[in-house]
Amino acid sequence: MAKHLFTSESVSEGHPDKIADQISDAVLDAILEQDPKARVACETYVKTGMVLVGGEITTSAWVDIEEITRNTVREIGYVHSDMGFDANSCAVLSAIGKQSPDIKPGR
Repeated sequence: MAKHLFTSESVSEGHPDKIADQISDAVLDAILEQDPKARVACETYVKTGMVLVGGEITTSAWVDIEEITRNTVREIGYVHSDMGFDANSCAVLSAIGKQSPDIKPGR
C-alpha cells in the first residue's frame, strides 16, 4: 500500500498573502464593475513597505491601481508606519500589461 503525505499552508489574518489576495480581489471587483466581460489575471506581492500588483488584463475599464491598493490596505487597518506597513506611505508598483490575444476563451 502506498503512503501519501498531505501538506497544506494556513496563514492568519494580517499575513502578507491575505493582504495580497484582498488587493487582487479589489482590483478584479473594480474592473468587473465597469466591464463584466474583462479577462483578468492579477497577482499581488506584499513586502514591508511595498506592494507590487502585476499581471495581464484585457478590459475597456480604467481603474486606479494605486488608489485601490491603498484603500484596501487602509481598510485592513495598516495606517501607521509603527505597524510596519502604512497604506499612506507604502510604495505601490503596478506591472499590469495587456493579455495576449491567444488567451481568449475557446482558443
